Amino acid sequence: MTDSLPYPLDKRRVRSNFDRAAIHYDGVSALQAETGRRLLERLDFVRLQPERIIDLGAGTGLMTRALAKRYPKARVIALDLAEAMLRQARRGARLRLPFAPRRQHHVCGDMEALPFMDNSCDLLVSNLALQWCNDPDRVFEEFQRVTRPGGLITFTTCGPDTLRELRQAWRAVDDYEHVNTFIDMHDIGDGLLRAGLADPVMDREDLTLTYKELWSFLRDLKLLGAANSSHGRPHGLTGPGRLAQLSDAYEAFRSTDGLLPASYEIVFGHCWAVDAPRPSIQNGPSEVRIPITDITRRTGQGRL
Repeated sequence: MTDSLPYPLDKRRVRSNFDRAAIHYDGVSALQAETGRRLLERLDFVRLQPERIIDLGAGTGLMTRALAKRYPKARVIALDLAEAMLRQARRGARLRLPFAPRRQHHVCGDMEALPFMDNSCDLLVSNLALQWCNDPDRVFEEFQRVTRPGGLITFTTCGPDTLRELRQAWRAVDDYEHVNTFIDMHDIGDGLLRAGLADPVMDREDLTLTYKELWSFLRDLKLLGAANSSHGRPHGLTGPGRLAQLSDAYEAFRSTDGLLPASYEIVFGHCWAVDAPRPSIQNGPSEVRIPITDITRRTGQGRL
């Protein structure tokens, strides 16, 4: 699947961007909060009492705290690439869940090489972090490795239509790649199957943020740490002339209510860990769609 990333990410830049963004992140992360809320809602349909949960790409700990509150008997481990994000998460755990800090642990690490033992969690959750990895196949193999057989894996990530207005506007200015590459939902589902994960269910939702001015949108991306981190990005500062060209091109998307849209394709993924990887499926459909209310699994402890 790595071949689908023509401009791989510079992981050192990803880390430094999020380190700088940590102090401002909660003030501009409305999209991340909303996708996290929707991801947690989907857990309402799964009867699960995990003992250990891993929150991958935990950022400032919004999902970590929500999971600790939802599963009061579970130990929740927050992993993030950026140490400054984890410092904010620790602070938030002390202030907002004062009775549960001992159940929350914070680990600095990379999703592509998880620092956890095999079969070490019952529930693995990740909200808008997978798009910051270069090798999704490797990540899915790690999902399978660290999740106990019968454990649940659920995540969100960005699909190819994310920031399509910004991508198109930049194309009117120059030939550089200014927006990170995002992987198609169907390719993600295929990757889950290759990793031996069971019963993958993929779905998508389109969300749109609106702004009065382009500069407010670009400022929010910078404060989030979501700046372009691909090796194909242009180097050096963007001059005022090219920014003015970008603004003119983006005006084509201004709606009748006078606002500029920023579109996000949010991909939801859901699958189960199994005892051993299944054989790769070479032919036939790679996706099965079923209602979220029908997602159940039997275990030795009863019906989940």
